[in-house]
Amino acid sequence: MSGPVPSIPDYGPATRPNMVAVGTMVWLASELMFFAALFAFYFSLRGHLPDMWRTETELLNVPFAFGNTIVLVISSVWCQLGVWKAEAGQVARTGSLLKFKEWGMREWYVLTYIFGSIFIAGQVYEYAHLVAEGVTLSTNSYSSIFYLATGFHGMHVTGGLIAFLLIIGRTFTTRRYTHLQETGAVVTSYYWHFVDVVWIALFAMIYLLK
Repeated sequence: MSGPVPSIPDYGPATRPNMVAVGTMVWLASELMFFAALFAFYFSLRGHLPDMWRTETELLNVPFAFGNTIVLVISSVWCQLGVWKAEAGQVARTGSLLKFKEWGMREWYVLTYIFGSIFIAGQVYEYAHLVAEGVTLSTNSYSSIFYLATGFHGMHVTGGLIAFLLIIGRTFTTRRYTHLQETGAVVTSYYWHFVDVVWIALFAMIYLLK
């Protein structure tokens, strides 16, 4: 004879999916379709204008973009370390700031925010360099799709940085770390890993497949 479905405090029935996480994944799937459309647009233009792609891509600073990509990839590592601390219920560090093993979710998310900000700063620097070379949004088809693809991604990264600020801020304004806060930290990591993977694909498409 089967008994009642077990329940976990603050979590609800054990068989019930986390609707916030499910909703986030559905939304990210729609975002994936948006970027897929940008990819299709990019390759369509490239197929029709191969000579333009050969000349315009020479202005790209591939080593700099690669370094900026590494910064974003590393930020995902820090983010995941923060997620594990959030799931363990450790909000803040329990020891010295120099003892990384004792860091909590807050410290790892602050580090993630710093690395994400460096990435955005690097992107702004690259835009400034290209504009100085005469490559603007309205210069030609190549510049338009370049700025659209990388710019929309940059907007998504900025949105993630704002989410990190909100998650970090809530750790200072509430006395008790709740399941809702943990869920917020986890779904923010889903989003951050998503923009990381999308950028790796964009980097390969724009900077490597020249």
